[in-house]
Amino acid sequence: MLNLVLFGPPGAGKGTQAIQLAQTFNLAHISTGDLLRQEIAADTELGRITAELIDKGELMPDDIVISMIEAKLKKSIATAGFIFDGFPRTVNQAHALDKLLMKHHSKVSVMLCLVVEKEELINRLLKRGLTSGRCDDMETKTIEHRIDIYNEKTAPLINYYESQGKYYPIHGRGTVEEITEQLKDTILKIRQHPG
Repeated sequence: MLNLVLFGPPGAGKGTQAIQLAQTFNLAHISTGDLLRQEIAADTELGRITAELIDKGELMPDDIVISMIEAKLKKSIATAGFIFDGFPRTVNQAHALDKLLMKHHSKVSVMLCLVVEKEELINRLLKRGLTSGRCDDMETKTIEHRIDIYNEKTAPLINYYESQGKYYPIHGRGTVEEITEQLKDTILKIRQHPG
């Protein structure tokens, strides 16, 4: 089973690339952002809590996100693997993911990290905010706060996966197609020479 963690700061292109990789390698795409936006659109209690946190640029509490991931894993058993987009975001979540996958006799195969400079991220997110209507992509101050939270709480995951030999940085600049090819090549090399 191929289980990919697609990693990177807000605006790195994880969602776009995850869709491409899921199709190429027949993986179930699990996006915490998409799951949470569905809750917001349905105006559930979870959706209202989520909207409030997103407006502030904050992370969702671990227990909520982990229970959502667990429910999604149970629904997607007949698959070649998973691509996790936006999860894990903390070392605590990474431990929880390891436990969830162990229940399915599986583990994280690789963490692919899209590396993009801060100025480029801000420009991308402001442009996305104009077309997506996402409130967390419309103000530079909120975007910078999200990037700061990523650097403080999420970037330590790099060490977690690097210590397991699963961390692969991918330069996230260039066309969508160029980045997709880099990601595909890396996955194919890892599959040819596992561990």
